[in-house]
Amino acid sequence: MNRSPVSWPAAPTAPLWLDHALRAQRGPVPWGAVIRGALAAGPLLLGGVLAGRTPLGVLAAIAAMLAGINDRPGSRRASVKRLGVPASAGALGLLVGTYAGQGLAGVPLTLVLTGLGLVAGGVSAVGPVASAAGTQLLVGAALGAGMPAAENGLLRALAFLTGAGWLLLLRLALPTPGSLAGDFRFDGERAAVADVYDAVADLVEAVGGTHATTRRAALTAALDHAQDALAGPRLRRYAGSAAERRLHAQYMAALPLAEAATALFWAAEPVAARAATGPRRLAAAVRGNTGTGPLPAPSRSLPALRALDDALLRAAETFDRADGARQRLFARRRGAKDALRAALGTGGREYGLRVALCFGASAAIAQALHHTRWYGQHQHWYWLPATAVFLVKPDLGPLASRVLCRAAGTVLGALVFAGFAALLPRPAGLIALVAVCGALVPVATRHFAAQTAVVTVLVLALVMAGGEPQASVSRIGETLLACALVLVVGHLPMPGERGGGVRARLAAAGGAAHAYLVHVLGESGGRAGESGNLLGEPGNLLGESGESAEPGEVSASGSSGVSGVSHNHAERWALRREAYRTLAEARTAIALAAAELPALARHTAGTAAVADVLERLVDTTTACAVHLDDTGRLTPRHLAQLRQALRELETQGVEVPLPAAA
Repeated sequence: MNRSPVSWPAAPTAPLWLDHALRAQRGPVPWGAVIRGALAAGPLLLGGVLAGRTPLGVLAAIAAMLAGINDRPGSRRASVKRLGVPASAGALGLLVGTYAGQGLAGVPLTLVLTGLGLVAGGVSAVGPVASAAGTQLLVGAALGAGMPAAENGLLRALAFLTGAGWLLLLRLALPTPGSLAGDFRFDGERAAVADVYDAVADLVEAVGGTHATTRRAALTAALDHAQDALAGPRLRRYAGSAAERRLHAQYMAALPLAEAATALFWAAEPVAARAATGPRRLAAAVRGNTGTGPLPAPSRSLPALRALDDALLRAAETFDRADGARQRLFARRRGAKDALRAALGTGGREYGLRVALCFGASAAIAQALHHTRWYGQHQHWYWLPATAVFLVKPDLGPLASRVLCRAAGTVLGALVFAGFAALLPRPAGLIALVAVCGALVPVATRHFAAQTAVVTVLVLALVMAGGEPQASVSRIGETLLACALVLVVGHLPMPGERGGGVRARLAAAGGAAHAYLVHVLGESGGRAGESGNLLGEPGNLLGESGESAEPGEVSASGSSGVSGVSHNHAERWALRREAYRTLAEARTAIALAAAELPALARHTAGTAAVADVLERLVDTTTACAVHLDDTGRLTPRHLAQLRQALRELETQGVEVPLPAAA
């Protein structure tokens, strides 16, 4: 007798907010950052103790800890901005908080801190560095106002800058482990450029397979990282050394390869395995600072394959030259106007109001508890508002996830420190504990709960070294109170539409995609046949909107650095980079919003579908560009894909204005 197979019920899946809370980043241990962390906070505290200025040593160590949280992989030049700008904002916040705390009563002080929260929240919408700067501005203000000290505000701000500056100096001076064989000044840039070539090879290998979409996203991430690594602040207009100019030229040579690989991805026709051999050899040449060696024989059966082979030949010419030409890398140019637009836009306004309400309310509650002696003999009330600052930041994860991680991490860290405080000698044991925690911070940043636990131990050790009694129990209570406060404020209705930050990023992605499409079809000089009718009436890509959401300008000034490449091609690659970059930023914001609790996630429902269509539009535009270079005309498939994507965007009803230049 035939028996039907038994069907077991599917295992329940965790909700997105819980899955996000349990997920940790993976990767190799950043030994360079670990060494810098060990040499930063602990020695700074030791110096303050030996000099008889322990409170200043504590502030310097806190600044080094905060800089350590921002000490991510990348180039030395990019680290100047990534560490220096937030540290300067933190010193300013400490200065304002100190003088406001010394000269204002409770209510005026709360109003000042609330105003700072409004400004810092709006500024945080500008970008990652601005977000870190807004965070340190508020943390510094909370420390200055809630940690009374005999030193004046200027001296405390200088101590804060000294601590962050010491870590930045270590970042600039110490080579990354394993980089001593080459020019260690550019080890971050070299690794970033090599990763681009590897990502191109990965995408070519995955064309037509199930992992192709993931590899295309990885290529975008690699290009973003390399662009940031090479385009950091500089004193000169052009790269100053031959090694740096060579790296710039090698990065520029990777752009047509990335374009051709994306066109292959769009065609979805698997190619021979040897097509990925060339980019692999170029990646090895960048890492070893060597020649490329022999490249595989060309395969020119498709326009995208012909473009890939042509790009490989031009890259080989670039690699063979001992010195790159003087050039300016095209990059995002976001001036004060762009920053102000982002800060005052829907995302900046929404986030600014929530930060202001959380920071102001937490400061008021902390002062009330302090005056009623809830803290016992403790003189400081900074923990509650400083905790609220980190909890209200959406770039640290969905609200429920970061609240859960913060609570768990604080409880674990406070209990661990209570055990150490009972055993370690003072102050030597506390200084050693601070040094160990400083080394663990770069590793702990992979998960918010782990980072919170390490930071909790470090800060409690610093405070005790400064003369405060053990405060583990009260810190747990304050953290849980901050969690409850941020949960309530996070679900309160605010003026305007919810999910404004996500929609602002999606609008920027739509504007950048349209600018790229207009350039590619215009560059064809009318050869695209009926492509002129694809764009419809001038105005918005997806409808009318009363608010501008122009993407940041891109610069393609100077030579592209790739032999035989026109200025139009360089401008096209700049627009392509901006389109994919803004799209990646929108996808990150959408993924975080989707992992919120259902009451919040519903406000951004449907945005992922819009991002999917925009991604198809940009991929198709890239394929069009490659095909136009090869044949001068578009195929019916290209035209049909463009029309379909534009129709789907129109039916979505999402408002994305055209850039003014279009």
